[in-house]
Amino acid sequence: MRVAVDGRALRPGTARARGVARYLRSLLDRLERDEPSDEYVLVDPGRARLATAALIGRPRLDRLTGGCDVVWLPAPAPAAVSPQTPYVLTVHDLSFEHRPRDYPLYDRAWHMLARPARLARGARLVLCDSEATRRAAIDEWGLAEERTSTVLPGPGRPPARSGALPGGVPERFFLAVGALEARKLPGVLLEAHGRARRDGLAAGLVFAGDGPLRGELERAGATVLGHTGDEALDALYEHALALACVSREEGFGFTPLEALARGTPAVVSDLPVFDETLGDAALRVPPGDADALSAALLRLEREPELCVQLAAAGRAAVARLSWEEAARATRAALAEAAA
Repeated sequence: MRVAVDGRALRPGTARARGVARYLRSLLDRLERDEPSDEYVLVDPGRARLATAALIGRPRLDRLTGGCDVVWLPAPAPAAVSPQTPYVLTVHDLSFEHRPRDYPLYDRAWHMLARPARLARGARLVLCDSEATRRAAIDEWGLAEERTSTVLPGPGRPPARSGALPGGVPERFFLAVGALEARKLPGVLLEAHGRARRDGLAAGLVFAGDGPLRGELERAGATVLGHTGDEALDALYEHALALACVSREEGFGFTPLEALARGTPAVVSDLPVFDETLGDAALRVPPGDADALSAALLRLEREPELCVQLAAAGRAAVARLSWEEAARATRAALAEAAA
C-alpha cells in the first residue's frame, strides 16, 4: 500500500502543530516498523500553496507523490486531493470550532481555509483520538457513524534519558507543558497557584512552552522556559511535584500521560476525554475553576500518600495505551479506504 501523508506538521519550526507532530511521528515510526512493505510518502506543499489548495483545489497531494492508493491527513488542514483518490482524516478535537478566538490569528486563518467539516464529510473514513471527539464530530458535522472510528493514540513520548534541569527552576514546582494560549487556561493555573501560595503552598510554578500569553505570565512572576528539548523536558517531568493540564478542552492530552509514565502525578480539567485515558488516575477539577484547582495543588503538596496513589494508578492507565495498537487500527483504516 502506498500512502501519501500530509507532512506539514513535521516541518521544522512548526509550533502550530506540536501535538499533531508527536502523534504523526510516533505513528509513522510504528507503521513503518510493523508493515515494511507499505510506503508512506511525506508531502509538504509549502506555505505559499495554502490558499490555492483551499480555493482552487491545487496542488493535489496525491499528484505530488506521483500517485498513491490513499491519502492520509493527520489533522484538518488546507489540502486538495484528486476526486478519484480516497483519503482518511484524523480529527483530534473540535476546540477550533467551539472557541475560535482562543487561537492565534494564524491558526484561525488555517482552520478557516481548511474547512474541516467539509473535509470530514469528503473523507472515506474519519479517525478520532477519543470517543468524545467522535461523538462531537458526528453530531456537529453530520457525519455518518459508520464512516468514523475512535483510535486512541499511544501515551505520548516514551521516557528517555533525562538531562539537567534548566536554569532558574525552583527546587519544588508544579509543571505545565504546552502552548501558552487562551484555550490552555494558563492564566487560571497562575491564579490558582497564587491563591494556594497565600494559603501556604511552597512549590513554585513552571511553564514549559511558548505562545502569545508568555509575556503576561512572565510579568506575573511565573517561570516560563519556552520550548525545551526532550532531555530537559524529561528532567522537568521527573522532578515536578505534579503536572497540571487544565485546558478548557482537550482532544487527547499527551502531557499528563507523559508525566505519569515517569512517575509524576497529574491534575487535569474534568473533561470527557480523561474518562477514556486517565479515569481516576489524576485529580480532576472543573475547567476554569481557580478555587478547585488551588485546593488540588495544596492537596498534592501536603498529601504525599495521594501522590503515590495517583502515580500507581497512572502507570496502569499508561499501560492500557499503545502506539502498536494505534498503528494497527490506523493501518486497517487506511487499507479499508484504499480498497
